[in-house]
Amino acid sequence: MKLALTADETAFRDKLREFFRTEIPAEIREKVRQGEELTKAEVVACQQTLNAHGLAVPNWPVEWGGQQWSATQRHIWHDEMQLASVPEPLTFNVNMVGPVIATFGSQELKQRFLPSTANLDIWWCQGFSEPEAGSDLASLRTTAVRDGDSYVVNGQKTWTTMGQWADWIFCLVRTDPNAKKQAGISFLLIELTSPGITVRPIELIDGGFEVNEVFFDNVRVPADQLVGEENQGWTYAKFLLGNERTGITAVGRTKVALALAKERAAQTKTAGGTLLADPLFAARLAELENQLLALELTLLRVVSGSADGKPNPASSVLKLRGTELQQAATELLVDIAGPDSLPFDAGAQIASPQWAQRSTATYLNYRKTSIYGGSNEVQRSIIASTILGL
Repeated sequence: MKLALTADETAFRDKLREFFRTEIPAEIREKVRQGEELTKAEVVACQQTLNAHGLAVPNWPVEWGGQQWSATQRHIWHDEMQLASVPEPLTFNVNMVGPVIATFGSQELKQRFLPSTANLDIWWCQGFSEPEAGSDLASLRTTAVRDGDSYVVNGQKTWTTMGQWADWIFCLVRTDPNAKKQAGISFLLIELTSPGITVRPIELIDGGFEVNEVFFDNVRVPADQLVGEENQGWTYAKFLLGNERTGITAVGRTKVALALAKERAAQTKTAGGTLLADPLFAARLAELENQLLALELTLLRVVSGSADGKPNPASSVLKLRGTELQQAATELLVDIAGPDSLPFDAGAQIASPQWAQRSTATYLNYRKTSIYGGSNEVQRSIIASTILGL
């Protein structure tokens, strides 16, 4: 097990640290640090800056913009990006559909989509979940029937994150209705401007419109937009879902959140001084920092032991504790805000500061982290069976 960085790794980290803090606009990084929503243009501009310097898709094959980095270097890249509050490359593009196309797509699909996917010239969204087919994804019912040089797609997808900003959607569709579950599923790329597609927003508990329903009504999709082989989509989906879990631990992001909590607590007056000086609050904060340190050490152990490329069951521990600490950090900010957290999106016309108005919405939004990427209940089962042998 190697936890200390080598001299070369330290130099690599310092180079990235300087780049992230000088090449990405400070005003965008401050918005990320404060938990403010970025515009689509800001997200695209940041990814294009990263891509121009070879820092957007390091996990891809080198011929398509990837880097021959070690597992430790990839960890440093991700951690330093989070610590600098740099918007991370769009996961739908860089961790999901891009690797699928690069691994299973034809040469024509690679040439057509990979450069624009890495550069965020195309914004992708994910078309997997359906009503009655979320945790049991293999029960999906959206159909794609071959008709000459096209597929005709009918059905519905739901929980489609950022579908309102997307240009294309990668979909799991049923191409063999007679096959059992996974055996009849294919992976199809669909342009969202195609006739017959309707995108309808879903209002979430935090008041935002981050996810959508997508309806397909006799949508014709060129057959050459099928990835890989027909009825082999479940294989590609499993590959994609493995990549989706990359970075969910988010140690760097949680460090930033706790530092922000300290800053806010130091500005919050109490009868005895400030909230940061309150012994009970300080103990609570110290406990979270210690738990985060333990998680970081576990993460470094997993990274250090992953050089052979084999999956490490300890990644379930990282996902479980990482999301729990993310949620704890958002809860801490709500408690610091106190009654000022109650107004939502009321603007600057009232005494409640903007950060406090966002705190409850952020807390509610972060309830999802223990569900996506494999729910924490599932992770506990994996830990019990694979690590503990129960």
